[in-house]
Amino acid sequence: MPKPLTDQEKRKQISVRGLAGVENVADLKTNFNRHLHFTLVKDRNVATKRDYYFALANTVRDHLVGRWIRTQQHYYETDPKRVYYLSLEFYMGRTLQNTMVNLALENACDEATYQLGLDMEELQDIEEDAGLGNGGLGRLAACFLDSMATLGLAAYGYGIRYEFGIFNQKIANGWQIEEADDWLRYGNPWEKARPEYMRPVHFYGRTEHHPDGVKWVDTQVVLALPYDTPVPGYRNNIVNTMRLWSAKAPCEFNLKDFNVGGYIQAVLDRNLAENISRVLYPNDNFFEGKELRLKQEYFVVAATLQDIIRRFKASKFGSTEAVRTDLSKLPDKVAIQLNDTHPAMAIPELMRILLDDEKLPWDKAWDICVRTCAYTNHTVLPEALERWPIDLFQNLLPRHLEIIYEINRRHLERIAALYPGDNDRLRRMSLIEEGGQKRINMAHLCIVGSHAVNGVARIHSEILKATVFKDFYELDPKKFQNKTNGITPRRWLVMCNPGLAEVIAERIGEDYIRDLSQLKKLLKFVDDDAFIRDVAKVKQENKLKFAVHLEEHYKVKINPNSMFDLQVKRIHEYKRQLLNCLHIVTLYNRIKKEPNKSWTPRTIMIGGKAAPGYHVAKMIIKLITSIGDVVNNDPVVGDRLKVIFLENYRVTLAEKAIPAADLSEQISTAGTEASGTGNMKFMLNGALTIGTMDGANVEMAEEAGEENLFIFGMRVEDVEALDKKGYDAVEYYNRIPELKHAIDQIGGGIFSPGEPDLFKGIVDLLMHHDRFKVFADYEDYIKCQDKVSALYKNPKEWTKKVIRNIAGSGKFSSDRTIAQYAREIWGVEPSLEKIAAPDDPR
Repeated sequence: MPKPLTDQEKRKQISVRGLAGVENVADLKTNFNRHLHFTLVKDRNVATKRDYYFALANTVRDHLVGRWIRTQQHYYETDPKRVYYLSLEFYMGRTLQNTMVNLALENACDEATYQLGLDMEELQDIEEDAGLGNGGLGRLAACFLDSMATLGLAAYGYGIRYEFGIFNQKIANGWQIEEADDWLRYGNPWEKARPEYMRPVHFYGRTEHHPDGVKWVDTQVVLALPYDTPVPGYRNNIVNTMRLWSAKAPCEFNLKDFNVGGYIQAVLDRNLAENISRVLYPNDNFFEGKELRLKQEYFVVAATLQDIIRRFKASKFGSTEAVRTDLSKLPDKVAIQLNDTHPAMAIPELMRILLDDEKLPWDKAWDICVRTCAYTNHTVLPEALERWPIDLFQNLLPRHLEIIYEINRRHLERIAALYPGDNDRLRRMSLIEEGGQKRINMAHLCIVGSHAVNGVARIHSEILKATVFKDFYELDPKKFQNKTNGITPRRWLVMCNPGLAEVIAERIGEDYIRDLSQLKKLLKFVDDDAFIRDVAKVKQENKLKFAVHLEEHYKVKINPNSMFDLQVKRIHEYKRQLLNCLHIVTLYNRIKKEPNKSWTPRTIMIGGKAAPGYHVAKMIIKLITSIGDVVNNDPVVGDRLKVIFLENYRVTLAEKAIPAADLSEQISTAGTEASGTGNMKFMLNGALTIGTMDGANVEMAEEAGEENLFIFGMRVEDVEALDKKGYDAVEYYNRIPELKHAIDQIGGGIFSPGEPDLFKGIVDLLMHHDRFKVFADYEDYIKCQDKVSALYKNPKEWTKKVIRNIAGSGKFSSDRTIAQYAREIWGVEPSLEKIAAPDDPR
């Protein structure tokens, strides 16, 4: 088979990326050498690969800086309403290539590095992922930043500059091992520290009530030091800012606060303050009520709100003078979006500033607060909802507890007036949950303190209104909205799949990159043999490339003509990697039983991290790897079935794996996955989906036609009916012979011959404690997988479905999502206008 073109060679022939101007290449080479000599190494002979990467990064960054300054100037001159996206997670991945794509520099950089005798792909591989997020929520925030810049919104992402991001996952003997992600070890060329905007954040202390107001005194102070990262829009010369806060101890910190005799100890104790931004909590969809986590949540909010109000008051370029003093105009100039409940403290903190610092009366302060804040809910799983113990609050944030009590008192007064005598409703809707230990329900705080509440897919938003937040929906139906998630087509198509981006551009032009709904135009090519051939060829090249990567990293020989069947996402019971495992075992048993039948060969890949404290998730990883050990070494099976656990799944690995996938597994129990965004990435990159009617799958089926997805299993109403009736796993086990066989093998040690009881716990869970009803969907899932195998044998019909999926994926651009947030929640109008480049006269 001919060796596939590298992405680099492909880019040489890609129009999508703009041509490398000769003078541009010469300039880039000059700047590259300047950075290499003067910024990094004095002696060219000792430059390392990393030096070359930094030289290239700094060269590209030079192209950002002028645009960045001009963008901020433009905002100060036009004084638009500013949008603040508050998130405890920003899962950015790598920056270099994304920046080159958005600035149309990729070809020129490629040519320049080539002329300098370097390989650009090798240099890109040196960059560390910025893994400051767990999964969907953090990656969504990253896509949103890209779209907000591309749509010309004056938007800022605010979060924490974790010194250690999501852990690196190693698999040792089939078990997950966590290693710290020291991503800043070699420095980060994309960030700029801004010590001039350092802000104090207060903790602990007590409150004093005076006739002229309340004072929060005797606090411990931690300083928040901001680091700014430029966020370029797509070829519009707009560069927005992501500002991440790092915790610093003030100089007098320990000597004053701890009154420690020993100077050395005092200096060492500074770590206590700086621990706040040390590490990302590695839990996805699980709430951990630790004091350090609450400190992180308040830290980011307190620093950010000071920044927001400073900018609102100054609002003149380079000025620190307060120009605007009337805070009643705040909602006209500021929109704050809370990405889940993690930044919920923004509500009581904004109230504290307006009441205690600005001396506004309660009603006016509350009106400003509600009109400024909006809340996005990301999950309905009860274990994921944040509920903070009162005594923790009392100690750490005494003033905020008083404010929350007062918000609750007034809120319950309103309920009591509307529903007299309905004490049960008061209890259900209170911000304070009574019971053993009193807790603050942060979702309730967010709903009461915001003017808009949204879910992240239509079905999820409906579930919120019908169940979790039913009482609140009845109270304020106008508050509730839906904003179906999206992904940025820049990173998730143009950058990671240039071959497909080009094949599409040849047919419908390049404007779809800014307006993904134009992909609908591909429908007229569904029966075009040349287009079908081109799409299939791109997929095959991506598979070959990924197969080479897997052979290098996993020492396993892959059949590139097999179906690449992928399930990549956090490991969680509700995402049902166990259902996938049962399919693998069933397939294995069938091949063993009839080895001479013509089977559709499959390479099944599962990847994702398990939260370090989540025992079941870690056992699931061990089960996947153990099944793989047996299947992959069985000579009867050969290359018709391979099972690979993709180690350390992260943004950079996703960018390689997703373009190579044939089948995308989106198999959560209906009603549990709020939206999903991996499902959209696979759809856009030409994989077919096997999935339940859950999250955004529902809308994907609507856009592409349900007949072009493999939909199986219970719907939300079926799950509810089964709950009412009582789910009995044993009944399915006794009724379905293949299921019984698979479970008996797992429980009997077939896949763990050295430890026959190893997976007894998993079997017990599935048989007696399975909240996510794996067995109830098993039969339909297996039948559906048989349809997948049958269709894969007909490449032309398969590819036609692929084209219909790509054509239907336009809705799932984060540009569409952000345009809806802008118009329907933030009250700002998106724009595709370019601003003048730095070297253009204004």
